[in-house]
Amino acid sequence: MILAKKMVKNQREISVPIVLKGIGLFLFLSGSAYAGLTESTLENNQQIYVNSLGMRFITIPAGQFLMGSSDAAADSREKPQHLVTFSDDLFMGQFEVTQADWLAVMGENPYVRDRSNPYYLLPGMADRITHPDHPATVSWQDAIEFIEKLNKREGTTGYRLPTEAEWEYAARAGSTTRYFFGDDASALDNYAWHGENFVTGGTHPVGTKKPNPWGLYDIYGNAWEWVSDYYSTGYYAQSPEHNPQGPDDGTKRVVRGGSWHSTANGWHSAWRKPYPADYRGISIGFRVVYTDLPKP
Repeated sequence: MILAKKMVKNQREISVPIVLKGIGLFLFLSGSAYAGLTESTLENNQQIYVNSLGMRFITIPAGQFLMGSSDAAADSREKPQHLVTFSDDLFMGQFEVTQADWLAVMGENPYVRDRSNPYYLLPGMADRITHPDHPATVSWQDAIEFIEKLNKREGTTGYRLPTEAEWEYAARAGSTTRYFFGDDASALDNYAWHGENFVTGGTHPVGTKKPNPWGLYDIYGNAWEWVSDYYSTGYYAQSPEHNPQGPDDGTKRVVRGGSWHSTANGWHSAWRKPYPADYRGISIGFRVVYTDLPKP
């Protein structure tokens, strides 16, 4: 890792990692909106931050959207559709947290921890899903432990799980359709690992399908993703408009996005599902957001 120093408008000098990833060297832009950012990307003029582990975070612009679904055929847990507004940009992990990320922070492979279901013991399953570039499938409690240690390692308090509203806003990427690419599920193969069985299927290397328009990979499929919120069937009806944080309490947490083996419902932007916080299976992972980059 190389450290570069960048002066921001308040004249505070910040050491920022420049990370070699693959064959590319990400260099600093002069005049970036945030200190510590490495490149502009896509047509949205988004910025990317790369931390000392090589984890990549991309700006999700402030704005508003209709959360949930108004489709008469939609599941009741997606209703009522309601307006959500975000006043600040957000930096979200471009990829689901990988087993390599987990090992670097936790000092162990995630699969040394007991599983909550027997599927890990199916013939060949361990070989298919235990790879450094695959998602780390862990419990919500495990994800929080990872984030606490990541914050300590990076000397910050800025890493956390996304809220459910942040996740759906980022997944939709400005769309109002069932999927960010439209209403036709036939295009899913371009963006998501999905619909596999337990005999031959499993997780896949992150980032090998196309991203959504805001640069997020595997936002559908591969692994479900934990968000910070408790689950409640009635929360949508009383959710605040501005930056909702979810219910104050509950017995389960929310997962989003579907997985490599989930049914068709699990792949669209509004679908939500509850799991116990200590559930540790083979198809639920997470991605991280970062909120501590200093503004100029």
